[in-house]
Amino acid sequence: MKKKESFGSRLKKDMIRNKWIYVMAIPVILFYVIFCYVPMGGVIIAFKDYNVRLGILKSPWVGLQWFRDFFSSYSFMRILRNTIMTSLLDIIFGFPAPIIFALLLNELRSSKLKKFTQTMTYIPYFISLVVICGLMIQFLGSDGLITNILTFFGAPKVNYLGDAKYFWTVYTISGIWQGFGWGSIIYIAAISGIDQGLYEAALIDGANRWKRALHITMPSIMPTIIVMFILRMGSILSVGSEKTLLLYTPTTYETADIISTYIFRKGLIDGNYAYSTAVNLLNSAICFLFLIITNQISKKVSETSLW
Repeated sequence: MKKKESFGSRLKKDMIRNKWIYVMAIPVILFYVIFCYVPMGGVIIAFKDYNVRLGILKSPWVGLQWFRDFFSSYSFMRILRNTIMTSLLDIIFGFPAPIIFALLLNELRSSKLKKFTQTMTYIPYFISLVVICGLMIQFLGSDGLITNILTFFGAPKVNYLGDAKYFWTVYTISGIWQGFGWGSIIYIAAISGIDQGLYEAALIDGANRWKRALHITMPSIMPTIIVMFILRMGSILSVGSEKTLLLYTPTTYETADIISTYIFRKGLIDGNYAYSTAVNLLNSAICFLFLIITNQISKKVSETSLW
């Protein structure tokens, strides 16, 4: 009976056989080790009264003090509500947008029109976020172009970025506009892999475009949709701070202040690194829990999951 090779032996042979692939993988591995795994050691300051002079190891332990302070702070309920609402609005309206766009784009028969449409919808994604936010501030101000157009159709003439009640709407719509074209790429790729024979058979049976999309296209790309939804749910509380930091003001904190911006202010502005680390650690733990729960539900309901 042939002796089974050890993992180390098989790995050594594979590295010799595919040495250039491993060489090309070195920069990627180093990136994740240096910027993702090494910094994880700093999580310990979430449980310490961190002092820059004493360093991480010599700073005194405080246990769960920072977590208790966060739960008892006057900002806790506000930033938790804002973060959840911003993420939910993005999931409810932003998540289906690239799927719908990919389905509509698939129905275009002119290849030139399809390429032109794809290019035009991809462009906003590559525009700097600073430029995007600058344009939004100019267009949505009291005398901005979009404000004047909306006023012409009967909307109130207000500074939409200076009024807290409009922030969620502005944030969601601008996010959809900037990302739906780029986000549709993965769904377009999934659609292109569908067996064309299915469409031909459905056409012979008299199915129109709507029925073909509903009974062939959607079921075929459903595994991709489910995987993307699971990943989206895993980041439900990890709303990016960059866009909010560029758009919000103290007058819109009531609806604009989220966990990531709160961490930024507490850590980099107030210098309370231990407190901000504790809040960020709690946020990551909750996101991981959402990912696990969503994955398990998906596995039971649809038999499609990440693992």
